[in-house]
Amino acid sequence: MARDFRQHFRAEEGAFIDQVQDWLQQASGEYRPVLTDFANPRQVYIAQTLVNQVDDVKLAHWGGYPRAEMQRLLFYPAYFEPTAADFNLALLAVAYPVKFMELHHRQVMGTLIGEGLERTAFGDILRQEQRFQVVVKQELAPFIRQEITHVGKARVKFVPVDFAAVLTPDVDWEPLQTTVASLRLDAVVAAGFNYSRNRAKQTIEKGLVRVNWETIDRPDYELDEYDLLSVRHAGRLRLQAVGNRNRKDKLRVEMAIVKA
Repeated sequence: MARDFRQHFRAEEGAFIDQVQDWLQQASGEYRPVLTDFANPRQVYIAQTLVNQVDDVKLAHWGGYPRAEMQRLLFYPAYFEPTAADFNLALLAVAYPVKFMELHHRQVMGTLIGEGLERTAFGDILRQEQRFQVVVKQELAPFIRQEITHVGKARVKFVPVDFAAVLTPDVDWEPLQTTVASLRLDAVVAAGFNYSRNRAKQTIEKGLVRVNWETIDRPDYELDEYDLLSVRHAGRLRLQAVGNRNRKDKLRVEMAIVKA
């Protein structure tokens, strides 16, 4: 890929760009579909941008239900017609004593990571009231069912369920159109959660902010479209679109916010 193309992306995204190029070459050279691990919204955007530069490979992505955040990517030649089954997903319900215990999203996430699973190995963790489901790679479902018996202090079982019974997440994204001086992390956090710039800076430096599931402690970190932020004790933010600057030289941005 040409150097000027990479200038549209962050330096740390170079490794993922290289991986996408390898997948593209594999799908084209071997003339077969190539399935990946789970990707976050920003990575899906990068992959689609690269696929748009070629003629012989297409991209499909699916995370088990419409508007899933984490999705597996499928690069495929023109002859192939992908279906949901080609993404090799499994849906596991978390069975636990609801009357006596309370679980939280972060506990389920922490347990899966604590068992050695990479974040790319499983998709969204869905919650509806006190019910939880997890979308995982099909080949990992037996390991999770056999090896993970506790989430926090709660004894649990991961039970396979059909995707026809997938939960509708208890997430209410609120749209927000605003302006920011720049796409610095502290500027976007301040605008999204009505923080002062100083409070946003301190929150970031304390390690309380994640961008695409990675902790970022640099207030000057530059964001871009499709980044997904999590701010502890505040909520979550999706940077959906970045527009032009207005007469006051501020960037018009579209976000979606979930308050904690």
